[in-house]
Amino acid sequence: MTSLQSYACGQWTAGSGDPVALHDPSTAEVIGDVRPAGVDFAATLAHARNVGGPALRAMTFAQRGEILKGLSKVLHEHRDELIGVAGRNGGNTRGDAKFDLDGASGTLAFYAHLSKSLPETPWITDGEGTQLGRTARFWAEHVLLPRPGVALHINAFNFPAWGMGEKLACSILAGVPVITKAGTASAMLAWRVSELIVASGLLPEGSFQFIPGSISAMTDHLESMDVVAFTGSARTGIRIRGNANCIAKSVRVNIEADSINSAVLGPDCDFDDDSFTQFISNLHIDMTQKAGQKCTAVRRILVPHDKLDEVKEALVDRLKSTRIGNALDPDVRMGPVASAAQLEDVRGGIQKLQAECDTILGGPEAMDGPGYFVTPTLLQARNNDAQLLHELEVFGPCATILPYDGKAETAADLINRGGGCLVASAYSDDKKWISEVVAGIAPWHGRVWVGSEKTMGHALGPGAVLPGAIHGGPGRAGGGEELGGLRGLQPYLQRTAIQGDRSVVGRSFGSPE
Repeated sequence: MTSLQSYACGQWTAGSGDPVALHDPSTAEVIGDVRPAGVDFAATLAHARNVGGPALRAMTFAQRGEILKGLSKVLHEHRDELIGVAGRNGGNTRGDAKFDLDGASGTLAFYAHLSKSLPETPWITDGEGTQLGRTARFWAEHVLLPRPGVALHINAFNFPAWGMGEKLACSILAGVPVITKAGTASAMLAWRVSELIVASGLLPEGSFQFIPGSISAMTDHLESMDVVAFTGSARTGIRIRGNANCIAKSVRVNIEADSINSAVLGPDCDFDDDSFTQFISNLHIDMTQKAGQKCTAVRRILVPHDKLDEVKEALVDRLKSTRIGNALDPDVRMGPVASAAQLEDVRGGIQKLQAECDTILGGPEAMDGPGYFVTPTLLQARNNDAQLLHELEVFGPCATILPYDGKAETAADLINRGGGCLVASAYSDDKKWISEVVAGIAPWHGRVWVGSEKTMGHALGPGAVLPGAIHGGPGRAGGGEELGGLRGLQPYLQRTAIQGDRSVVGRSFGSPE
């Protein structure tokens, strides 16, 4: 059995206090623990600010990019070992583990490549210069510089590698040291990745620290130049944003929270169309990949009334053919949910939705044998106006079909009742219908994914978070943004207007011609 340690102030330290057990979700066997106490939060933050920050800021963007390139290679070299860890502690099938790990190494490599386009200066010029007076003598340039603080990264349990990697890539490239907190249920993978990062020696001392246990009290020690990047439930996000110290110090807080994402099938799509095929394929992936434990997974499926029978038959056939079992079995395509608490939440959520829906497939009943398994569950709403459908996210292999009249405005109205989401997907080859849907839902979403015959075989599905496009969403989804190329550095940089004589300000801080 393994007791996870923290890496803080330059050393690995065993935790203290009552242990929190870590399980193999496929068997419910205890395989390790996390002891949440034992880290001096004030000292850990000071170590990052006083040691890690200056070391990172002394480097150029390109030099920091070389570090990210090296970390990407380290993860790829240990890929098979890490896949095993993800299976034992996270309940990830081999495919799910690769999705997580390759997402981490790929994002690190993406930002390493992006660093080559950045200047040798300590700052990035933001846009064109601006004339402020009657003549060009009085001039302003906007620049982005690293904030001289700490990035506190609070990650979710469902993507212990990718979640850590995407935040780490942006923060380190920006020049801000990281303290990363793993989601407890699957912390063994994040801990092993952290061991590899530290052992690589690629990052300067103090620029990376790791804590597997609770860090709730750390927010009380944050300062005005610090940044919090959180992924998790909306309830926890509200608590972090409402922390009295964070409010008083105006600590920058970036939140990516839960989301009632939607997929809508256009009225023009027929069973044999590529758009229909993608619709069914992507729904199946979202419901079963990571056992439905993805913040981008589809929870509401909008289907025109006259397409209902075809959609239900095709999707049920896919779900029934999915082999469920021990994640370490190479033939298994869907493993368990991550923990006993998660199992209870998922089963309870399905029961609540059943009060408003008919059950097409599955349900909350326990599966035979040990482990935290849930049958893929497909429901159909009796009344699309039921508030619960648009408020309750069952974070597991569960989705609800909402029959609708095929009109773009009806689809947009139903989708937007989610109150702000990470991603919505729309499938159609009718450009007018797509334009109306996208225009109607875009303000309520961080991403809108459009499927058509042109994307067949050429596009990853809406559940994949790619570093070149932003990840985040308004309203319930947290109001934050991550990734999106250079946009991902924004939380860690301070935008400042430099004003003065153009011959000085423009020449020193403007973009080279």
